[in-house]
Amino acid sequence: MSESTLSAGTRVFDPDAIRADFPILQRKIHGQELVYLDNAATTQKPKQVIKSLTDYYEQTNANVHRGVHTLSMEATNGYEVARTKVAKFINAPRSEEVIWTRNTSESLNLVAATWAEANISEGDNIVITAMEHHSNIVPWQQLAFKKGAEIRYLSHNDDGVINFVDASSVIDSRTKLVSVTHMSNVLGTINPVAKLAELAHDVGAVILVDAAQSVPHMPVDVQAIDADFLAFSAHKMLGPTGIGVLWGRLDLLEEMPPYMFGGDMILEVTYEGAKWNDLPYKFEAGTPNIADAFATGAAVDYLSDLGMENVWQHEQELTAYAMEQILSLDNVKVLGPQDSSQRGGVISFVHDTIHPHDLGTALDQQGIAIRTGHHCAMPLVRSYDVVAAARASFYIYNTRSEVDALVNGISETEGYFNR
Repeated sequence: MSESTLSAGTRVFDPDAIRADFPILQRKIHGQELVYLDNAATTQKPKQVIKSLTDYYEQTNANVHRGVHTLSMEATNGYEVARTKVAKFINAPRSEEVIWTRNTSESLNLVAATWAEANISEGDNIVITAMEHHSNIVPWQQLAFKKGAEIRYLSHNDDGVINFVDASSVIDSRTKLVSVTHMSNVLGTINPVAKLAELAHDVGAVILVDAAQSVPHMPVDVQAIDADFLAFSAHKMLGPTGIGVLWGRLDLLEEMPPYMFGGDMILEVTYEGAKWNDLPYKFEAGTPNIADAFATGAAVDYLSDLGMENVWQHEQELTAYAMEQILSLDNVKVLGPQDSSQRGGVISFVHDTIHPHDLGTALDQQGIAIRTGHHCAMPLVRSYDVVAAARASFYIYNTRSEVDALVNGISETEGYFNR
């Protein structure tokens, strides 16, 4: 099926039409057309999302849950409508299970500071994979140091696929939490989180899914994967920076203590003590990020109009093409699954003779934006005996011609360094 014939709901999936919605894609960088291939770090924003921010500040600006005047009630309604949109997007049973945070990292830290703090004791273990982002390593390391618990790592093979032969021995009766990435931001590996959830639940453990790289790119159903917690960020799915989501099972959220204290998370305060508000407000102390919640709702609308099945199919086709083209280059090694059907739209690679930072700088001179470095996954990158890697990552507005520009850019850079 061609890119231009994918259809869903209210809109035909047409990359050229999609690109017209993104003002920044009209920019020139060093006199060249911008080729933006750093979507795993953050995505660009369509004019519909940008307009929602402007409209909020020009027409609705007021605090939420605090006033009876028209602006406050409009702001409150829009804020909660956005929450409901997010809940529907991930098929959450209830909107009150959706907690607004600043980003995926804060969502993970919230679970660490509340549920894990209360439920993990000396001698227990926390299981994560060896391909986690620092945000899904460091909070558990710190908690384990504090509690006398153990961090265990699920291994993967050279292609970045989890080794399930060992998983049943790693996850055992002392496992209290399994916290795993749904899709690696380095390897692109799509982990079978439903299978991991089954292993976790069989021993009475809870599973937390870092969905920062999956929710923006593929259909994600929290009930189908049987997650207990799920975390993601708006800025990786066309939304603004500074706002994220923690979804949790109602029974778990209800028994968890607050993460922060202040306005709106309380039901009653006396000079002697306080009682906490109902969900989700128990976890949303102080004036929240109202405008960005509105904009996150607009981003969800945009993706829903395209259809997440179509978004995913477009990325799978584009990634397969990109893998074929990049692997055809001499002196380039791709990290992670060599089979494009096992990965999302992220390709990290290293060149035999050109340092990733030099390659990234040279590509920038050609208008091509990629990421270089350890990608906030230093242990994983170092496990491949490299200190850094280049990464191209794709989204709804990327095209085959941009993949060609990347491959040609790598070849031109080789020519420059070999002169």
